[in-house]
Amino acid sequence: MKIMNTIKYNKVLVRAFSFLLPLTSYLFVSCADLEYTEETTRDEAWTYEYFENGIKNLVFDVYAQVYNNEFDNNSAYFLAGATDEALYALETGAVNNYTNGAWSPANPYSQTWTKSYTAIADINTYLEKLDETDISDWKYNSDYSKWVAQMELFPYELRFLRAYFYFELFKTYGDVPLVTTTLTNGQANNIERTPAEQIVKFIVDECDAIAPYLPVSYIDEVNAEVGRATRIAVAALKARTLLYAASPLHNPTGDKTKWAKAAEACKYILDNASTWGLKLSSYGSLWGRDAFFNSELIFGIGRGDSNDFEKANYPIGVENASSGNCPTQSLVDQYEYQDNGETFGERYPGDIDLSIVDPYEGLDPRFALTVVKNGDEWPSNGAQVMIMETFNGGFNGAPTYGATPTSYYLRKFVDGSCVTTADNQTYSRHTWIIFRLGEFYLDYAEAVYNATGSANDATYGMTANEAINKLRTRADIQMPKFTEDGEEWVKRYERERLVELAFENHRFWDVRRWKKGAQYFKTIQVASISNNLMLRRSTVTHQWDDKFNLYPIPQSERRKNQNLTQNPGWE
Repeated sequence: MKIMNTIKYNKVLVRAFSFLLPLTSYLFVSCADLEYTEETTRDEAWTYEYFENGIKNLVFDVYAQVYNNEFDNNSAYFLAGATDEALYALETGAVNNYTNGAWSPANPYSQTWTKSYTAIADINTYLEKLDETDISDWKYNSDYSKWVAQMELFPYELRFLRAYFYFELFKTYGDVPLVTTTLTNGQANNIERTPAEQIVKFIVDECDAIAPYLPVSYIDEVNAEVGRATRIAVAALKARTLLYAASPLHNPTGDKTKWAKAAEACKYILDNASTWGLKLSSYGSLWGRDAFFNSELIFGIGRGDSNDFEKANYPIGVENASSGNCPTQSLVDQYEYQDNGETFGERYPGDIDLSIVDPYEGLDPRFALTVVKNGDEWPSNGAQVMIMETFNGGFNGAPTYGATPTSYYLRKFVDGSCVTTADNQTYSRHTWIIFRLGEFYLDYAEAVYNATGSANDATYGMTANEAINKLRTRADIQMPKFTEDGEEWVKRYERERLVELAFENHRFWDVRRWKKGAQYFKTIQVASISNNLMLRRSTVTHQWDDKFNLYPIPQSERRKNQNLTQNPGWE
């Protein structure tokens, strides 16, 4: 592994790691507080003597902002705690503001607007400067040919990143200002919101325009790096954007042509996956130290060696642990049994005597790869294997402060080998998935069903059911195949999407684009286990209003720009 170069800006240390990683876009970022002066400007960095320390690192700085935007500085708990996937163990967790009614235009508890437009402003500046940058003075440098090759790709990479940030803004706010040039303060403070449909068109048009110029991978490039936009990542961004644009939140009339466009975009990915070297992997290999080698990953964000996520999500009872994201009974209820496809919630709708029956036996293998339950060995924490006691009075259960409020802990993405003791800590790399192949089998199925009205229609080649069954028949999963159609199919599809993509930052947005928040997010089932192993259900009530489908425009921005209208219900 070669550490390239570092750049100091906005108190962020950005490191781009070189990996020979086939067919994957991947970036490692690590954060540290660094001293810097206000006089350090992008212009100075742009004209810095050396390409590696100047132009290149400013471009990589934009890549690093993808991580900050995707998790909104909330990587310890994602947004799962604001859905039916999880409850955050500590009531003081900021994610709880989404469920207790505390968020507002004055306190939006999100920096997506600011961070996205900061990144977009940087990109617009860099694109303008790239047009006027001449690096021929460096032609005698031994790295000159490599720099020229990178300079040719940078404009297309930056346009991909700009389109990505506009997708984030679109899914969060709907209508947003569309800015593609450098603005003065006066211009920026008078701009109006652009209709969401035009934002979608901009993203799709940009993806179509830049895709031919980007490589499928960087393996054969002069400098074989990862962490850079590829043709595959562009196709993924286009497909996801069209899926969101076709969904009820942005397609209230149910226009089937929008679903057809989404279906075609997803089909393009699935049809070319093999040629691109993409294939479905085992479910458990999607995360962990070596996840960046995964054959399914299209675009991901990596964090360097750390155990911060483990400290945030290890069970109470493990030294320096905080419990973090605790899977709900609502989530557990959606896992099906391998024998007949019946769900946990259907088979065990009431209280369960765990001393007599093991209700988890025979469940979808994705359950054990996602959730830690009472009696599991977890984590290994080096050699210190622990048997989970999540029952009341147990070592990892209530009434200990910070213990799981649901009787479950999170396994997915957590590296159980990390040691978190004060005197002996070990660390692991983490890969946060932005796009992976499995998502697009689901996206394709949803789009095809809504475009054709049937889960068994072969208009696009593969039917919706066939696409989902690709996921369910992986060697390590082996679940009963989908055969349903109609409303029963919709219900089962939404369940399958929840299970397959659990804790991957989809559920929060999926339920919003479906406009089903009142159905899924208002009442959450949790479990408590008595010391005689009786599992009892209870309900947690969260606040939900349909205005939550879109975030409020930050009041601080509207004070600066009176032309910015507010989203419905947030006035």
